[in-house]
Amino acid sequence: MAVIKSNSEEVKVLARLMRAEAEGEGDLGMLMVGNVGVNRVKSDCLDFKNIRSIPQMVYQRPGGFEATVKGYFYQGARDREIRLAKRIINGERQHPASNALWFFKPAGGCPGTWYDQRNTGRYKAHCFFAPSGEDCPKVY
Repeated sequence: MAVIKSNSEEVKVLARLMRAEAEGEGDLGMLMVGNVGVNRVKSDCLDFKNIRSIPQMVYQRPGGFEATVKGYFYQGARDREIRLAKRIINGERQHPASNALWFFKPAGGCPGTWYDQRNTGRYKAHCFFAPSGEDCPKVY
């Protein structure tokens, strides 16, 4: 059962985001990026108040995703990424992105916190950061 509302075009937008942000990190890395995106739609907290759809989340300014300003994001969604996006929309979670609202790719190690959010772990090149359950209960 879907944890956020979406239609087929919105699934494709999420699939394109997942590929553009983490294709080099394989299916698991793309699933984690999808986790962060779905969490932002669900959260209604911090920087993501009033974000209620995949397009609002993907194109949010400021605070959106760097991939949306690069041409690779605008290529068509492929079946593989669409299947992955559907898994995330249907509630699959992957640690360390399970409750994360942010990720980034540092030059070195992951900091313990990032903008006052705790580090939940690293997967390949990306570090993930989650709010507290008190700040964002809908993410937990």
